[in-house]
Amino acid sequence: MTMFGKAQGRLEDQRFLTGAGRYVDDIVPEGALWVAFLRSPVAHAEIRSLDVTAAEAAPGVALVLTAERLAGAGVVLGMRGYRVAQPDGSKGAGPERPVLALGRVRHVGEALAMVVAETPDQARDAVEMIEADLRDLPVALFPEGGPTIHPEAPGNHAFTHEQGDGGAVEAALAAAAHRIRFTTRHNRIAPASMEPRGAWAEWDGTRLHLSVNGQGVWGQKAELARQLGLPADAVRVTNPDVGGGFGMKAMPYPEYICLGAAARILGRPVRWMADRGESMLSDNAGRDLEATSELGFDADFRLVACRVNLVSNLGAYNSQFGQGVQSEMFAKVLSGVYDVQAVHLRAEGIYTNTTPVDAYRGAGRPEAILTLERAMDAAARELGLSPEDLRARNVIRQFPYSFWNGEVIDSGDFPRLLARLAAESDATGFAARRADSAARGLLRGRGMALYVEAIMGAPEETAMVEFTETGVILYVGTQSNGQGHETVYTRMLADLTGLPESAITVVQGDSDRIARGGGTGGSRSVTVQGTAMRATVTTMTDAFAAWLAEREGVPFRYADGVLKAEGRNLAFTLIEVADQARAAGRADLLRHSATTRLEGRSFPNGAHAAEVEIDPETGALRLDRYTAVDDFGTLITPELVLGQVQGGVAQGFGQAVMEETVFDAQGQLLTGSFMDYALPRASDLPFIRFVSEPSPTATNPLGMKGCGEAGTVGALPVIANAVADALAPLGARVEMPFTPARIWAALAEARDASD
Repeated sequence: MTMFGKAQGRLEDQRFLTGAGRYVDDIVPEGALWVAFLRSPVAHAEIRSLDVTAAEAAPGVALVLTAERLAGAGVVLGMRGYRVAQPDGSKGAGPERPVLALGRVRHVGEALAMVVAETPDQARDAVEMIEADLRDLPVALFPEGGPTIHPEAPGNHAFTHEQGDGGAVEAALAAAAHRIRFTTRHNRIAPASMEPRGAWAEWDGTRLHLSVNGQGVWGQKAELARQLGLPADAVRVTNPDVGGGFGMKAMPYPEYICLGAAARILGRPVRWMADRGESMLSDNAGRDLEATSELGFDADFRLVACRVNLVSNLGAYNSQFGQGVQSEMFAKVLSGVYDVQAVHLRAEGIYTNTTPVDAYRGAGRPEAILTLERAMDAAARELGLSPEDLRARNVIRQFPYSFWNGEVIDSGDFPRLLARLAAESDATGFAARRADSAARGLLRGRGMALYVEAIMGAPEETAMVEFTETGVILYVGTQSNGQGHETVYTRMLADLTGLPESAITVVQGDSDRIARGGGTGGSRSVTVQGTAMRATVTTMTDAFAAWLAEREGVPFRYADGVLKAEGRNLAFTLIEVADQARAAGRADLLRHSATTRLEGRSFPNGAHAAEVEIDPETGALRLDRYTAVDDFGTLITPELVLGQVQGGVAQGFGQAVMEETVFDAQGQLLTGSFMDYALPRASDLPFIRFVSEPSPTATNPLGMKGCGEAGTVGALPVIANAVADALAPLGARVEMPFTPARIWAALAEARDASD
């Protein structure tokens, strides 16, 4: 009766498309006060004084908070940030990031004070009345550097992280028949979720409730309890409907601690919703690094060594995962799909006077694959091979395969992906299409790339099924922020149990109703949660069968949604058994849960191809064709997988072609609105063709590999390689984003050099 792999509509779309979605700003408690933040107008300064007297006396103002006042109320100011291991065994630098600036401000937009008032206008007006005496300090930027901004990090050096045997790799490179060096600049981008960050908090006298548009509730709960000095059972965190996250909403932020503190102090609910400009100033940014690859090949063009040295910009502070993104996460897939064991990564992180940087769709893995695949294309060009030929010579062919870093990929077929990609993208027809473009005065380029992704996040998850008098509730530990989890989990449970979809309600994002969970991120949700759900169904049907056997005196077996007695014409659906258990007073049989842990991660992978046309007179670029051949293992809901791939490709296209966060020499953000920061629109993209070429994994019982970030991982290198292919005949090279101005300048420079 399996429905896996069948395309069907999304269950939540009716609610969203008719305006019945309930986002954090739709469900604010009545009478909630409004919050506004005073944010630093400069990138680096000493706080000489902060006079809030006038603001406190302003009409409607209920509370003004500064760092000193929060500390006086018992709030722990310092936020936690992950610190990576360094070669000497020490951890990376750990300067404190206060929830409100203390002593110094270190980036434009850092919050200095918070005002709580009866109306939003009153809160904003009072913010304008705060007198901040700031003494400007010199600014440090990336990659230029600058003065030290944290005493704990001399020279702004946050960490050095190494993986692999550097000596062995250097020896292998020195002995290689061919040695290729290539540097890639990864532009900083703003996640720019459709719904900006926001939250509200309420205090009932004993417990705090924070409702936040995040990607999970348990990390938020732990940090609220720690920083506000509350026992864990005195904190509840909920996530309502969430309009996009992309990793940016996966972690605590200073504003949420301030909201919790204000609600507790005032005994009234308080609310905050960022506008777009505030989001651009305060949301964690993505990417922002420079990586240099060195590849060594033998005489037969087989990879013998790979080395990457990179420097990444952490921004002004350690964000929650920031140090680990361009180090440990980058290393997970550094060697891509290629059979090479001599691999070394040296990653350095630096602090600058800019907004902190953290996870953004893919978190380190798109950066690693972009770095490697651009170098592979450059190598093919220099070695006189086609991009397909060089890759075919080097792909992994035997599974399971142990990567250089100990990670194990258990399944895949990369030669098959290459062959399928050539057919689906009409590789043989490219020459004719290029000639047609040339006849119209345009440059056409074709790019291709292979990628492998590593599923990240907590490997453990819990699911619970509860039978009520009106239906069935499924509790999950992940949090949808647009992926369609309600559809996936409902249909998975219906398929596993025979329960009607209309009877199932999915509950997510409530730390009171769900004891624990890993949230959403790292493409983990359906893989890890689906495994827990499957185990829960087994636990449930075993319990029902045991009870029925005890009652009826014969064994029962579960199959196809029905519990059947052996040797008797007696069978019950799960709902019928639950109703009987309720009538018998067996409440223990109405709730079933299981916790599972995946011992190995899965590795989604694929091969993408793209073609671009460039107008050499203007530098304008058009993405003309895009084909994705992906191995996600078993597909549960193909239409949602297609949506994930297309969305991921769109975000990769955005970074590659038009998105870039820019600061001036004083650290002022120049791209603080959608007037200055370009996002892709539907008209910018062609039809994105997606083809499934699965090799199911054995790392989970359903054979799934995850798909949430793969589109971005593949899109970045394939578009970059297409642009490089279009420009190579003219001797031009350009870095992302491939804006018309940059392409035109690169072509002009190439023309001047050839004259």
